[in-house]
Amino acid sequence: MTETEFLFVYVTAGSKEEAKAIAAEAVKKNLAACANILPSMTSVFQWQGQVETAEETVLILKTTRKKFAALKQLVLELHSYDCPCITALPVSDGHSDFLDWIRSETKTPKRS
Repeated sequence: MTETEFLFVYVTAGSKEEAKAIAAEAVKKNLAACANILPSMTSVFQWQGQVETAEETVLILKTTRKKFAALKQLVLELHSYDCPCITALPVSDGHSDFLDWIRSETKTPKRS
């Protein structure tokens, strides 16, 4: 499999506010070009031997492979869960202007 430069990082959060806080920091620190927040998702999962159901918020962060480790660390620092869902999905193709924008937004440090 060929490694792709671009990633969509899928994260679930306990609330819209938590997702917004993570998204804002990720964009501010140029670890992601942008974020999409999709509220009101229902998750069904096993946790500590019990089947659980929870209302969650989906956060999708657009970034590059080079930024993933730092982005994952930021999410771990800001997230309220003991074991947050953080997965990187490779982008195999896309609109070149959009991909160039992701590259540009995650390349140089932004001013505070």
